[in-house]
Amino acid sequence: MTSQRLAGRIALVTGASRGIGRAVALRFAQEGAHVIAFARTQGGLEELDDEIFKLTGARATLVAEDITKFEKIDQTGGAIFQRWGKLDILVAAAGALGQLSPMPVYTPKMWDNVMAVNLTANWRLIRSLDPLLRQSDAGRAIFVTSGVAHDARMYWGPYAVSKAGLEQMVRIYAAEVGHTKLKVNIVDPGRVRTKMRAAAFPGEDPNTLPTPESITGTFVDLAAADCAHNGALVKAY
Repeated sequence: MTSQRLAGRIALVTGASRGIGRAVALRFAQEGAHVIAFARTQGGLEELDDEIFKLTGARATLVAEDITKFEKIDQTGGAIFQRWGKLDILVAAAGALGQLSPMPVYTPKMWDNVMAVNLTANWRLIRSLDPLLRQSDAGRAIFVTSGVAHDARMYWGPYAVSKAGLEQMVRIYAAEVGHTKLKVNIVDPGRVRTKMRAAAFPGEDPNTLPTPESITGTFVDLAAADCAHNGALVKAY
């Protein structure tokens, strides 16, 4: 039984077809939010929508687009404005790992893609959605980072660099909106049972890891109207 802490809120979740993004989208729907689910995979989004309907009787709004096609972010912002005139919650959970290898080995294409997904797309979300978040009576923006942003760990080059850049960008944004009702925060989910984690640690037993569903309470806390944090890095573990 959920608390309905997000009843009536409009929430956009990126990376919503799997992993942490999917778990957050599902939890937000159970908490009473209308979810705008953004991900590349149409089939995954439809499965999420079916699950939301089964649990809540409500439907999500599905946006099946590649987040690196930045004009699609702008179009989504325009569509949200036309339909609701505001956005209450943004959860930026889409991420790309790239490959784990020495710094000189990365191809420019792979490097650029990781930066586009993990950093530039999040700036584009801020650019497009900030006016909508400010229209909310309690706008909330949540960005997902990783512990490697603070650890010069070998072979994690573009992923770690992009997450470090993301954190600095989000802190700057949080400072800039500090005089408004908008609250902007960062979540470090820790070790979680996702496909990205399995790709990074193929020898690890996934059953030893927490599920994405187990950390969604942190996102609810940061999305709620009574959240007082701004510019914080919150660990979900």
